[in-house]
Amino acid sequence: MDDASPPLPQRAVEHPDHPGWYWNGPLPRSSFAAATGPMIYRPDGPGRGIVRMFPTEGHLNMGGSLHGGAVMSFIDMSLFIGGHCAGMKRGHFVTLDLTTHFLGRGRPGEPLDAHVELIKETRSFSFLQGVVRQSDQPCYSFAGTLKRVRERS
Repeated sequence: MDDASPPLPQRAVEHPDHPGWYWNGPLPRSSFAAATGPMIYRPDGPGRGIVRMFPTEGHLNMGGSLHGGAVMSFIDMSLFIGGHCAGMKRGHFVTLDLTTHFLGRGRPGEPLDAHVELIKETRSFSFLQGVVRQSDQPCYSFAGTLKRVRERS
């Protein structure tokens, strides 16, 4: 990637069915992340990125809304993916905290878009916030901190 290229996660390739969006290919079926399903992403200007998931009936709770655990998993992964699209430094990070506000009910069959903003970055931490929208309506808001993990000698 040259200096004019937008910031993207490693191994990002343009999605064949969604021009202008990127992905890392299919997730291993045995991975926890595979339960969220395919996610695509793109930079959205300096310090911002958008991560999209495609919720299905398999993401529903018993009440017919998107399950809070599925939403939280998506948001957690969006911190990393969206953070890299927003220009977050490369490295190995873990989630230190994540606060989510449930503003509305998500539905299957329509994409969820996590609009992620990189607020501040220090040597050890990345602070992010954002809103998840469905059909341009806010469903969830979030704020999280990622901690850079360094190898110990």
